[in-house]
Amino acid sequence: MTHENVRYAVEDRVATITIDRPERRNAMTHAMNAEYGRLIREAGNDDAVHVLVVTGAGGSFCAGTDLSDLDEQSPEEREGTVTDRKPDIGWWALASCPKPTVCAVDGFAVGMGAEFTSHADIRILSTRARISWIFAQRGLVPDTGAGSWLLPRLIGVPRALELLYTGRFLLADEAREIGYAHDVVAPEDLADRTRELADAILRGSPFSHRLTKQLVYDGFSRSVEEHIPESFKALQACFRSEDHREGVRAFLEKREARFTGR
Repeated sequence: MTHENVRYAVEDRVATITIDRPERRNAMTHAMNAEYGRLIREAGNDDAVHVLVVTGAGGSFCAGTDLSDLDEQSPEEREGTVTDRKPDIGWWALASCPKPTVCAVDGFAVGMGAEFTSHADIRILSTRARISWIFAQRGLVPDTGAGSWLLPRLIGVPRALELLYTGRFLLADEAREIGYAHDVVAPEDLADRTRELADAILRGSPFSHRLTKQLVYDGFSRSVEEHIPESFKALQACFRSEDHREGVRAFLEKREARFTGR
């Protein structure tokens, strides 16, 4: 049973998590965060899922943490949720997911919602997307750590710091211009464009995708001297995989490959 405000569906190897609390612009409660992280881990562990999409319902992506929910916690309780945080649970679960991940962003993505967009591998925005790391205006730093770690790596330090310092809205066209958004489409085309991208990803090997994602993210903290041997190990694992054998057979037989992720 999933949380009523966090929906989960799998169709043709694509899992979709929909944050569904439109009356609060999909602001997250503690319970929703727990379910969000659980569902991402479920998708990551499900061999039937090859791509994970995260989106929002009702014309918004996610308006961040529900401040009324947060206001009910004491400072000590709030600190406890931070000190208990680990990279592979709800706060960082999407970045830790071994599958390719896509955020389909319509409307507001604010605070934690903006952080969630950074956690994804790829972002597709609607023309009405509005992304803001508003934390400084609430006396906070980026709450999941994505704004201070991932965002500078995605768009560069000066741009990231300007967005973090001011909390201004990053609009869709600018997001595409600076490389944060892969594509920008009309709101009514967002689902179809996201599925089109997912279908393109599905043509690749899940085994290869998993190792490629691991190499890219681990490479952030390694020197090239450390990275090359790890890349070679991954390549050796690919040579031994069923997916590699299937990819070669499909090429020789002039057909689409039927990858299993093994």
